[in-house]
Amino acid sequence: MELKIQAIHFDATEKLNAFIAKKAAKLEKTCDNIIKAEFILKVVKPETAKNKETALNVSLPGTDIHAEKVCDTFEEGVDLCVDTLLRQIDKYKERQGK
Repeated sequence: MELKIQAIHFDATEKLNAFIAKKAAKLEKTCDNIIKAEFILKVVKPETAKNKETALNVSLPGTDIHAEKVCDTFEEGVDLCVDTLLRQIDKYKERQGK
């Protein structure tokens, strides 16, 4: 699986990148035919709470799935996006008869 992490309006720390890589590995364990996972992290309205926007795009054979969350921390956003995509991957696997 190809993993891409894009940080917009800030520099992602090694700790955050490692956290994301661990969550991506969880996705890959669930579905071994993921082609690519792309995490896009963006700071929006820096003067407000819940200003961390996290988007996760996953490419599977024949389809792409997406989740987007706005939270207080990127870790929370990544967790919520991964949980959402795990449910979508389960539905994808059901449709594929797996």
